[in-house]
Amino acid sequence: MALISPMLSPSSLALSLPSSARFGATDCAPFLRSNRQQQIWNWRANGKKSCHGFTSMASHSLSFPTVPPFSSDAFLEVAKLAREKFKQEISFRVLDKDISVAKVLLYVALEDEAILTSNGDGDACSFTKERNNQSAVCLDEVCIGGKSISGWLSEFDVLTKEVEAELVEREIGCHVVQVIEAVNTVLFEYRHFLRFPVLVDPHFSYLHHALRSNCGTAIMLSVIYMEICRRLGVRIVGSPLGEDFLIWPHTQTPEELFRVSSGHSLLAVINGTCVEDPRSRASDLNSQSLLGLDAATNRDIIGIALANLIRLHWKRASKGNHGLLLISPLRSIDLQDLLLQPVELTLAINAAERLLLLQPANWTLRRDYGLLLYYARRHSEAARELSICMAFAPVDEVEVIESFVQKLHLLRQIYSLEPGHFDSN
Repeated sequence: MALISPMLSPSSLALSLPSSARFGATDCAPFLRSNRQQQIWNWRANGKKSCHGFTSMASHSLSFPTVPPFSSDAFLEVAKLAREKFKQEISFRVLDKDISVAKVLLYVALEDEAILTSNGDGDACSFTKERNNQSAVCLDEVCIGGKSISGWLSEFDVLTKEVEAELVEREIGCHVVQVIEAVNTVLFEYRHFLRFPVLVDPHFSYLHHALRSNCGTAIMLSVIYMEICRRLGVRIVGSPLGEDFLIWPHTQTPEELFRVSSGHSLLAVINGTCVEDPRSRASDLNSQSLLGLDAATNRDIIGIALANLIRLHWKRASKGNHGLLLISPLRSIDLQDLLLQPVELTLAINAAERLLLLQPANWTLRRDYGLLLYYARRHSEAARELSICMAFAPVDEVEVIESFVQKLHLLRQIYSLEPGHFDSN
């Protein structure tokens, strides 16, 4: 689970939504400076055109049958099935240690790709095998980025075999530090994995794209790192620290992680420059304070990834509305003539819904979800969610939310009188 980068804490969504990320592409293994980095910066500078696996935002890759052609209903059915799979995987009846973070995040990507495709923003290709004229959609047959869910999961096995080959070539044993060094070599030197800030591009926040392009946000590369090490028998733990997310191998000799070699500690190689940045809280860590951090659970990690998606898609949905914050409606700001991107807003809402399945009592999250529904003009649902929020919110927040809910009820009455108005509630 390698790296760190700006992200939302799963317990509290940042509402001010910063316009730029604190850490850039230079957060990747700080001592690496390859031609690939220049290629990616060229890709960003040239309107995000194709560059070694990268595609533009309009080029998604959800695979469906071309004969017969499928309507948008088929894509929406896939989205529904992917959500059900997500619910099953993170159900509170499932022990946290038994949750496959990678599989859950792939279902997240599958649902969002289906939504994009149903709205004409994705590419409809073909199923991976003959469907024998069956009308029912089977998730096992659906490809995302050219592979099925099981196909993407097998990519972790491929990476693990590469690390094992590196260990054999070095003729070394299975000491934790030696295994970690081999993982770093494969991921950062041979494969040239790069870390990107959360708010650069949606692709970097989805696991399948991180695997396909060798680039992703900190939390995505962290999941990749953890999955590989788990297969190698090395336990990796992680913890949010301010806006960073640190990971390290579970070891009885943490001082080894801070030993400097070739100018950088092992902890810095794994997590990027925040460990050495004096402005970061991570720079104050030592072997003792590191062990004092609370390890994130699998559900926590999924929550961080989903919170990042909420922030990312809301930022893209509200682009062009200078100064607009998610909580602006609560502050009596004039919100007339807003220009919101409906698909991005839908993706933000979907991410919030999934996160609420993990954190149903998180009042700030439910408030934000209600406000997203308001922006989508789903006023009845917004009023319901904000009313539930008031049961958990602090007293000083309840009055503000209650006043807004009253305005929502009034808006419903006004909009219901408009010709052709349709309220999805």
